[in-house]
Amino acid sequence: MSRKIYVVFSLTMVLGLLLAACAPETVEVVKEVPVEVTRIVEVEVEAAGPASGYGATLAAIQDRGYLICGGAYAVPGFGYIQEDGSHVGFDIDICRAITAAIFGDPDAIEYSDQSSKTRFTALANGELDLLSRTTTWTLTRDTELAANFTHTTFYDGQGMMVRKASGFTELEELDGGSVCVTTGTTTELNLADQFASRGLEYEPILFEEADDTWGAYEEGRCDAVTTDKSGLAARRTLLAVPDDHYVMAVTMSKEPLGPVVRHGDDQWYDIVDWVVYALIFAEEQGITSGNIDTFKGSGNPNIAKMLGEEGEMGAKLGLSNDWAYNAIKLVGNYGEIYGRHLGPDTPVFIPRGMNELYANGGLMYSPPIR
Repeated sequence: MSRKIYVVFSLTMVLGLLLAACAPETVEVVKEVPVEVTRIVEVEVEAAGPASGYGATLAAIQDRGYLICGGAYAVPGFGYIQEDGSHVGFDIDICRAITAAIFGDPDAIEYSDQSSKTRFTALANGELDLLSRTTTWTLTRDTELAANFTHTTFYDGQGMMVRKASGFTELEELDGGSVCVTTGTTTELNLADQFASRGLEYEPILFEEADDTWGAYEEGRCDAVTTDKSGLAARRTLLAVPDDHYVMAVTMSKEPLGPVVRHGDDQWYDIVDWVVYALIFAEEQGITSGNIDTFKGSGNPNIAKMLGEEGEMGAKLGLSNDWAYNAIKLVGNYGEIYGRHLGPDTPVFIPRGMNELYANGGLMYSPPIR
């Protein structure tokens, strides 16, 4: 993208130069005309940095042929690398649904492992098209990190894990104790706020990488470990004896988690946002990856628009009109994705709670696709 540089010339200087150039050789002195006027000249130059502006991200993805998705891949249930090298998890499937909407192929993705420390820099620098890892939406991040948070895909809260042998059930029992925590996260700040508000003392044991945080906890170098409850449930499955640990019945914060895109490209923001909405809307309507074809020709105008049978909804996003059909058919609706990775038949199992559909008492709700 080009940017404009404004070059300002003084008319006094210009007149002086012109008179000097045109004067006969016998004239040695030219008196300046004291006119204080300026002229602004626009010069087009190429700007550095990642492509930005409306439509730039989708164009870059389509030209490249795949989506670059940033995530955390040591979190069972959300993002994890299996023995065969494949990536699986709730956050992974959000990326897969988006690339299915773009290409009709859920696996046209390059995965980029990002730590809490690197994730926002990589997104802002254009190394990623999308950040889909357990990342909390806050005002500061939204305004200062060149990041736009799209619709929340998982409503969470910060918790605390301890060893069963400790017998701890309340934060007050950790007064004077030590807590392992990953630095540079909302978790670190919430921990400080919660203990300060209760008048409690504690020793934070800080690490830049989540793996180091959990390694220290398992080695007994701290009395407790804290992060989002979803992260606690996920990481607990990786401990040597998961049943030796439990999450205390306390919620220390609000943690809305969801996909993050770069500032500056509203089209890309809309695409990510509306793919998520389509997954939720499909669950609301009882549309699954297995039965979606039976809903074609249903006569329901909202479903017809989502499936691309009328309304040119895809064109409004810069996609083909089967964008939502492909996302649901190839990846599943929101409930299918949740159940596949976090449901009762998984090692992680996190009851849906706030992540239920609004009709079931939760917070998941899609605006009309029309």
